[in-house]
Amino acid sequence: MSELILKMTGIDKRFSGVHALKGVDFDLYAGEVHALMGENGAGKSTTIKSITGIISFEEGRVLIDGIDLKTAPLEAKKHIGYVSDDHVLYEGLTGVEYVNFICDVFQVPSAQRQERLDKYCELFALTDSVKKQISTYSHGMKQKLNIIGALIHEPKIWILDEPMTGLDPRSAYNLKQLMREHADKGNSVFFSSHVLEVVEKVCDRIGIIDEGHLIACCQIDELKERNKDKSLEELFLKLTDNSAAQTVE
Repeated sequence: MSELILKMTGIDKRFSGVHALKGVDFDLYAGEVHALMGENGAGKSTTIKSITGIISFEEGRVLIDGIDLKTAPLEAKKHIGYVSDDHVLYEGLTGVEYVNFICDVFQVPSAQRQERLDKYCELFALTDSVKKQISTYSHGMKQKLNIIGALIHEPKIWILDEPMTGLDPRSAYNLKQLMREHADKGNSVFFSSHVLEVVEKVCDRIGIIDEGHLIACCQIDELKERNKDKSLEELFLKLTDNSAAQTVE
């Protein structure tokens, strides 16, 4: 079996009386792209924010490359590249200033940061804009910079919350290629999405969350093999129907 890269056990989270996550468990292994799907409000972003330490959780444990997120958060987060769904950027900076700030935090050597920045700016068509102030960027440009900032220090684990949102077709294609290449090098990618086509084409494994419960988690090929008469869309709708909700492993 592949190396266990991330382990989430019994995560419970409440917001003002709302039980957002209810004992969520899952494992992420080296070499895989793992998607998390669910309807709006199902718990996708809360799961990702719990994994990355953006929000705290009442019960449970998260291990990142064997490091406990609660007891050693700074060390654990060194292994993560996180793309949020809300573009938390310093808009008074230029794009290159923002990326250099991230590189300083993660101590990326100067020669390597320039090489990587040039590569990602070309892939995401930001070469002509990276020296401009972030406040002038469109939504899509901010998403691209958000992605570059997450990947620039070459973390082992990419955790991406709806990463395709706002991307033009070429940039979305390039990101999917990068995700696959990253996993094929023995690293891991965990991302949330509501785009079934992306999940079906890119992923090795899929989890489905509904009302805070992880109701399915299995190899995507296995899921399709066991349900040959149904599309992924039909399976998703069936599993998230409250009357049919049951855990699938």
